[in-house]
Amino acid sequence: MAVVDITDLPPLLPRYGALVGLDLGEKTIGVAVSDTTRMVASPLELIRKTKFTDDAAALFKLMDGREVAGLVIGLPVNMDGSEGPRAQSSRAFARNLLRLRPELVITFWDERMSSMAINRFLIDEADINRARRAEVVDKMAAGWILQGALERLRGLGAPS
Repeated sequence: MAVVDITDLPPLLPRYGALVGLDLGEKTIGVAVSDTTRMVASPLELIRKTKFTDDAAALFKLMDGREVAGLVIGLPVNMDGSEGPRAQSSRAFARNLLRLRPELVITFWDERMSSMAINRFLIDEADINRARRAEVVDKMAAGWILQGALERLRGLGAPS
């Protein structure tokens, strides 16, 4: 379908259907999924990046059978709100996904501070060591990103 602003997303979504959230890292893709009523985001999987077509195939495999209505991709904007190379890379990833599955609806969510917030939680609250944090931080950050988008959608009066 297209990449749309989150404020334009509600009328494009069916009443029920999960959203998938992505945290695009340099070496991994954190994946989270919501329930079909789009109330709660849950970390799902960590995809180790290889090449785009393989990464997309792994993502599509996770999406298939989950009644996915759309994707929320974390957009790593700079602290001043400008977009640098990482944000442009995220936008390119979305465009490339649409080439493979043109029916997708994709939106971006500002992911500033998501990984930092997750790391702080894992250190302070969960007392998880560095090696274990490396294994879970990206998929938990995807959950953080997706949950923020879900809350924004509820504020827009999206179907629930």
